Amino acid sequence: MELAFIPSPSRGVLHLGPIPLRGYAFCIIIGVFVAVWLGNRRWIARGGRPGTVADIAVWAVPFGLIGGRLYHVITDYQLYFSEGRDWVDAFKIWEGGLGIWGAIAFGAVGAWIGARRRGVPMPAYADAVAPGIALAQAIGRWGNWFNQELYGKATDLPWAVEITSTADGRVPGTYHPTFLYESLWCIGVALLVIWADRRFKLGHGRAFALYVAAYCAGRFWIEYMRVDDAHHILGLRLNNWTALFVFLLAVLYIVLSARMRPGREAVVEPGADTAAGDTGSAADKDVKDVKDSENDADAAEKGDASGATAAPEDPSGADEADAADDAKDAEGVTNGADSAKKG
Repeated sequence: MELAFIPSPSRGVLHLGPIPLRGYAFCIIIGVFVAVWLGNRRWIARGGRPGTVADIAVWAVPFGLIGGRLYHVITDYQLYFSEGRDWVDAFKIWEGGLGIWGAIAFGAVGAWIGARRRGVPMPAYADAVAPGIALAQAIGRWGNWFNQELYGKATDLPWAVEITSTADGRVPGTYHPTFLYESLWCIGVALLVIWADRRFKLGHGRAFALYVAAYCAGRFWIEYMRVDDAHHILGLRLNNWTALFVFLLAVLYIVLSARMRPGREAVVEPGADTAAGDTGSAADKDVKDVKDSENDADAAEKGDASGATAAPEDPSGADEADAADDAKDAEGVTNGADSAKKG
């Protein structure tokens, strides 16, 4: 008898009148908002403009959803196109089924389009949003809990997840919660990328490549624990091979990029610094105008004071000259009188 386990919700959808509220969709939406929020903060810290991450996400998110669904449908086509299945279900994305490999690949295409429209270097944008993507995956995995899917082998561990659904061949019981393992791993990946980016000043797409490599390392062993149907190649699940291949590509990119383009981009969004500089120049001009006005006022005050002081001096000088002339005249008269007496 199990003493403890993680219970699964009795249903993955609630109805608000005629509107269905699906737990899987809510987890995806919340994850997107977290990724954009964190990516925006990191972008601004790198010197970019507020809102750029959200503008590019308008392109990346729809592409990512389409790519994730395509990858899932193609690799698990028997769930939709085999005998007794309804191919229309392939479009019911709200019922679960998104392949992260297709989501990242197509999402990158959408981000590239949005980045080109904004004149932003794609590698710098990828570095900014990498930790946010990992957190979005961590949140999105809880959508699998609502749908009672993506669990591992049977176990009686205290953190086992209880499966009660019998749909699609499920057997009720307690199993390894691989969705929880992957959620916790993705949180660790986000923290790793943030730390490494601060410590080593990663640039030119290397922070994103680190996220990819770290995620693939965890996905490999988590995928190995899963028991849901999957295609196998040489004894390994298809996603194991995909994780291994993408891991090697990410590591190779980190090594080659560090050699060819060391350091970090000085400018991540052309024009952002110029706009800030224009604002600073306008402010400096205003300050200069104020100082010039103050100097003019001081000069005017000094001029008035000088004029007021010089005005009394002019009459004083004229009086002295007149007094000297009067003395000369008096002396002349005296001399004339003396001469008359002698004569």
